[in-house]
Amino acid sequence: MVRFSKGHGTENDFVLLPDPDGELDLTPTRVAALCDRRRGIGADGVLRVVRWAALGDGPPPEPGVEWFMDYRNADGSVAEMCGNGVRVYARYLEHAGLLPEAEMPLGTRAGVRTVRVTGGEISVDMGPATVGAESTAQVDGRTFHGVAVDVGNPHLACVTDGPLSVLDLSRPPGHDDALFPHGVNIEFVTPLRDGVVSMRVHERGAGETRSCGTGTVAAAVAVLRDAGLDTGTVPVRAPGGRLRVTVGAGTTVLHGPAELVAHGEIAAEWWSQV
Repeated sequence: MVRFSKGHGTENDFVLLPDPDGELDLTPTRVAALCDRRRGIGADGVLRVVRWAALGDGPPPEPGVEWFMDYRNADGSVAEMCGNGVRVYARYLEHAGLLPEAEMPLGTRAGVRTVRVTGGEISVDMGPATVGAESTAQVDGRTFHGVAVDVGNPHLACVTDGPLSVLDLSRPPGHDDALFPHGVNIEFVTPLRDGVVSMRVHERGAGETRSCGTGTVAAAVAVLRDAGLDTGTVPVRAPGGRLRVTVGAGTTVLHGPAELVAHGEIAAEWWSQV
């Protein structure tokens, strides 16, 4: 019997698979089938809820950190980090009675991340965001200038004055393969005006999503940089809802909601056939 839960953070949605002892054979094919919105449950990615000591692959466990967020993109590929995913993961631990305190560290492939649950909002310390080289993205023959931002996974955040609604993100935007040899998440974000910005994002391995936690952090860093600032708090409005990013001198913190919407069992015959 394979149990699952379904949750989302600002409509960036995930299938959660409780697997504390690392027993599931979670192949890329199974992940892609689970995420398929017609033949599976449907999601932007899969979160395997596993004890770090039972992970089997990935970074070695760190003392005092029990749980590891094993995140897979919708195409089955393994990803380093997911800001919305880690908040949904924390909400699941709370639901399952595995979050003994309001604040606890979680393992990820991008390093340990500390989450804090405060009612409906969950905050996660995302660590420092590293600004890299300037580069460009191409959509519909148009070129958008942006900056590389590493949030544990690669991003290209493009600040643009133009309307975001006209962008066709049904296909991956063009980017510099030499700068991003393993692919890149690309954000298009409006300048910092009236205290809030808007964003759309194309995620590698998933396509356009309603929201992206690490992308929201990258977008906030880029708009602050565009405004001549190194630190600050930026509310970011994505199609799926609003998040808030605090950029400090040494780290970044992502604040926002996370919600569980369903719990159930995956049919054994379906699981064995994919």
